[in-house]
Amino acid sequence: MPLPRIGVVIVTMGNRPRELEALLASVEKQDVPATRVVLVGNATPLTDVMTDATKIPLTENLGCPGGRNVGLELLRDSGEVDVVVELDDDGLLIADDVFRTVQRLFAEDPKLGVIGFRVADEHGHTERRWVPRLRADDPMRGGPVTAFLGGGHAFSMSMLRQTGLWAGEFFFGHEESDLAWRALDHGWKIVYEPSLVLQHPKTSPARHATHYRYTARNRVWLARRRLPVPLIPVYLGVWTLITHLRTRQAVGLKAWWGGFFEGVRTPCGPRAAMRWSTVWRMTRLGRPPIL
Repeated sequence: MPLPRIGVVIVTMGNRPRELEALLASVEKQDVPATRVVLVGNATPLTDVMTDATKIPLTENLGCPGGRNVGLELLRDSGEVDVVVELDDDGLLIADDVFRTVQRLFAEDPKLGVIGFRVADEHGHTERRWVPRLRADDPMRGGPVTAFLGGGHAFSMSMLRQTGLWAGEFFFGHEESDLAWRALDHGWKIVYEPSLVLQHPKTSPARHATHYRYTARNRVWLARRRLPVPLIPVYLGVWTLITHLRTRQAVGLKAWWGGFFEGVRTPCGPRAAMRWSTVWRMTRLGRPPIL
């Protein structure tokens, strides 16, 4: 197959200028150049960013998935690229052959929909929560998976035309699962490739003030949108138990329950439950859609 054309989408809120500058430089140094790089400013004008990338300043913060959709729509409608790499604005590509490897992997497998990068801190350490499988003891074990990290990944544009883009209404949290489940249900493959590294500072998702609320609300929305009816209470019951075992702060649990009931009573977007064959496929891959 011909080698796919690479596009890049980066979303920023303008509050990480040094990190963004370094990331853009690491994109620029790739030995296979991107056909087009799109920089989306979530509620930031991007006037201080010196780059040859296409800049799209937004007056409103659309959240991570909403901002990414703006860049993806531009690349999709332009017809200029076949694969899109999306990167967190505080990430860094430490190797210069990342796009070359992405290009090769997609060229070799027409049913490959998503490649998940390995995220590692500045010391090369990959946290367990950054490994997209239940048995996360070995971050160097790649292969087919059922999930990917939002911080660094690559999408087939053909897949996105079939599955649709990010669930923008999620704003923050579980939008990766929603898109991954759609991809799998349409027969696409998701592969975790640990040789593709995005360096990222060690952080906690709870650093965001709305973490607990969005996590609970979006998990309920995810279940309502994508799971067969019998699995909805199982999935939500399992994660309610896990959350109570993991969360030590009463304020966090209070916010979580507020988000849970918000997810129950508010519109979740169009429902398209996965097929039972997809449930079985995910189970065979090591992560049934109840965990």
